[in-house]
Amino acid sequence: MSPTQTLHRTTPAAPIRIVHLGLGAFHRAHQAWYTQHASDGAQWGIAAFTGRRPDAALALSAQDGLFTLIERGGSGDKFELMTSIVEAHDGADVATLSRLVAAPSTAMVTLTITEAAYNLAADGSLDLSNPAVQADVDALRALTAHTTDDAGHLADAVTAAGRLVQALTARRAAGTGPLAVVSCDNLANNATAARAAIGGLADVVDPDLGAWIEANVSFVGTSIDRITPRTTAAEIALVAAECGYADSSPVVTEPFSDWVLSGDFPAGRPDWASAGAVFVDEIEHFENRKLWLLNGAHSLMAYAGQLRGHATVAEALADPSCAAWITEFWDEAEANLPSEGLAIPAYRAALLERFSNARIAHHLAQIAMDGSSKLRMRAVPVLKAELAAGRSGAGAARMIAAWVTFLRGAHTAGAVIADSAVSELEVALALEPGADLKALVAVLDGPLAADEAAMAAIATRIEELTA
Repeated sequence: MSPTQTLHRTTPAAPIRIVHLGLGAFHRAHQAWYTQHASDGAQWGIAAFTGRRPDAALALSAQDGLFTLIERGGSGDKFELMTSIVEAHDGADVATLSRLVAAPSTAMVTLTITEAAYNLAADGSLDLSNPAVQADVDALRALTAHTTDDAGHLADAVTAAGRLVQALTARRAAGTGPLAVVSCDNLANNATAARAAIGGLADVVDPDLGAWIEANVSFVGTSIDRITPRTTAAEIALVAAECGYADSSPVVTEPFSDWVLSGDFPAGRPDWASAGAVFVDEIEHFENRKLWLLNGAHSLMAYAGQLRGHATVAEALADPSCAAWITEFWDEAEANLPSEGLAIPAYRAALLERFSNARIAHHLAQIAMDGSSKLRMRAVPVLKAELAAGRSGAGAARMIAAWVTFLRGAHTAGAVIADSAVSELEVALALEPGADLKALVAVLDGPLAADEAAMAAIATRIEELTA
């Protein structure tokens, strides 16, 4: 193929056995990569659905699902043609989603829908006060009762959990048996979160459906890791020059990848272990290692680094102040993780090497999005644990302080705040200084906002950042 030709399959695609929600760069660099590299990957095709917009599906469909993965190491790039995604669909096409989930060949549904899309309340249960969730409850009840709207139509669910509940309703009706739901999102206890979002919604809509899901759907927890920055026009041009074909949708990623899974696969799974995945009985400590050490450092750099004028992870790490703050937070996080079995010193050393790879332009503005849901997982548990142990929690408090300072600056400048809780944040930011701080922290965690020691620690770090 020449650079004027787009990608098209020349051999038969693998049969669809995995349905994926959240067609983005991370999924294509991670689960799609592991599936392609599994020893039996040729038998496991993926049908992937977008989230908010159809753009990625349209682009990939024009290429028969094919795309190029650019593995960007410190010394150069490697290119691989990815074939494991065999269909790409608009997430709003719930009819196709339902058909595929109901198919007897489908063994699992995987998710990369972002933390915010689970629509959970602070206590981890489904947030029934969320208008989108309530709209899905109404739509799913109408579908169950076959009640049409004024135009004679049945409305589809719109949230990720709602669409999947609708699809699982079709699987139940088809009698095609149990399957696994595998959450691959960056949040602690992601299997529990998926169960709360999906099972919780089904319970409200139809208790019998909820009971069927409880009996027939396993929820698999994972810890996932592979830095995947946004693709730019430069990568598109690079693929054309190096590979000799036009690819509208390449993905750039780092050489490192990690996947730890825990749970049952009642309808089978690819041999991901042959591609390097690890299966464990207990995953919580692996999740926290990744959420606190990798993702926590990312969030700290995202806000503190931008406040100090940096644009990328590599730039922030090269700043001695940011580097010292990362070390401080890592020491706190490590103090609250088991000392055995996680190889934390080696993990920290590997993170420093990965962060310093300046050829991976991991933009802090991208990491800073949806901070309210991210810091709830990355900073709040560490700060609470440190204070409970009688320590200062200064590193975790600084992460929250940098987030608050960043939001205040955005509010003053009239900049758009990219966060699913933007309405709550804007209400808080409109308050007087002091009151705004407590209200912002309450968005993260109500009890933390009522903790005088925690608030004092955060306020002190804000003073240091703004001095």
